[in-house]
Amino acid sequence: MKQRILKIVCIGAGYVGGPTMAVIADRCPDISVTVIDLNAARIAAWNSDALPVYEPGLAEIVRRTRGRNLRFISQTEGAAAIAQADAVFISVNTPTKTQGEGAGKASDLSYVESCARYIAEHATGPTIVIEKSTMPVRAADTIKRILSSGKNGGSFHVLSNPEFLAEGTAIRDLEKPDRVLIGGENPTAIEALAAVYRHWVPEAAILRTGLWSAELSKLAANAFLAQRVSSINAISALCEATEADVDEVAGVCGADTRIGPKFLKASIGFGGSCFKKDLLSLIYLCEFYQLSGPAAYWQGVLDINEWQKRRIAAMAAEHAKLGGGVVAILGLAFKKNTNDFRESPAIDICNQLLASGVRLRLQDERVDAKDFAAHIVDQRKVGVEFFADVAPAADGADALLILTEWDCYATIDWPALFSSCGKNPAIFDGRAIIDRRAAISAGFKVYSVGKG
Repeated sequence: MKQRILKIVCIGAGYVGGPTMAVIADRCPDISVTVIDLNAARIAAWNSDALPVYEPGLAEIVRRTRGRNLRFISQTEGAAAIAQADAVFISVNTPTKTQGEGAGKASDLSYVESCARYIAEHATGPTIVIEKSTMPVRAADTIKRILSSGKNGGSFHVLSNPEFLAEGTAIRDLEKPDRVLIGGENPTAIEALAAVYRHWVPEAAILRTGLWSAELSKLAANAFLAQRVSSINAISALCEATEADVDEVAGVCGADTRIGPKFLKASIGFGGSCFKKDLLSLIYLCEFYQLSGPAAYWQGVLDINEWQKRRIAAMAAEHAKLGGGVVAILGLAFKKNTNDFRESPAIDICNQLLASGVRLRLQDERVDAKDFAAHIVDQRKVGVEFFADVAPAADGADALLILTEWDCYATIDWPALFSSCGKNPAIFDGRAIIDRRAAISAGFKVYSVGKG
């Protein structure tokens, strides 16, 4: 086993693989970093000025590293890179299974298994294989079995190095991480990877655990964060009923050092590619090991999230149908500063609104309208329109529903917007970010989540 990693390959050029490898290349100019992907269009985008992933600061890093020690190539060109690699990161999707045992909850590892077979086929020397994708506990056993079938004389050590990135702040999270977690069974391999991160991460922030603990830690961390979101959203409904203010309640709770203030912002619920998927995986694992109590507990976290979306969508639909039945949706991304709308609350809310018979006018700062349209059902029957700017989206709307906390929504000129809306328009602020007084003074009825 080599003591030093000088050539890295990452399989998967998505929201995790692309930014992570760009930062490694930026902070480790002595290391050659190659990113490969089956999707030729995605690779072409990484090699252009229109990157497929939007993250503040990412484009600048790619510009200064691409062509120096960072390159993006298709998987058909990747065999030689794998053969020369000291370390290979697996950074592909692990979606929820849609069929077979565990369908609807368990993680689908077919992409991971395909990567392992690709590595086994082309690796020729000692290679560290690193799980960067979120994996269920003991997924490394499957990877090891596949790698052992290699016929080119490669030898392997598998590590778990899960990402702890928040979209919208991924570059900051990579450059100044709370912790870097490396789980494994071979101390030499662990220290070789740790040496890569030591180029810019303090030693105290590099945590080492067993392989299974590292795999479970990522699921547990996301479950804990999701639980906090559902907890404050459950309180938000009670605040509305009792005329309390959820921000004040959250401020009091967050002042307790045992609780802390983070992830106590009431909203329409969590979205993104991780929380729901990882909770479902955790629930499946609990059920698999016959831990019915913990399974029910984590299921409750998911149930509250779904309930919050249904509750807010129902209120907006009820008000819109008092007028012309038009709802303007401001924000489709699951959070600001990203173009990612995977599992965005906007998808379920839009479909519920359409099912109730209203028409939709949709706007977002970064999400591609055509991509989002594929996730909306029955759009031709009821009517969906997309707009690049807020003002035309709000034209004639009976209700404005804010679903993403884009900064521009906090500074909307409400008097100017009011004149173009339908009669008796209402704002449903699902992120509690607008100036309520200004909107009310302009003539809007205003509902903000968690406000009495």
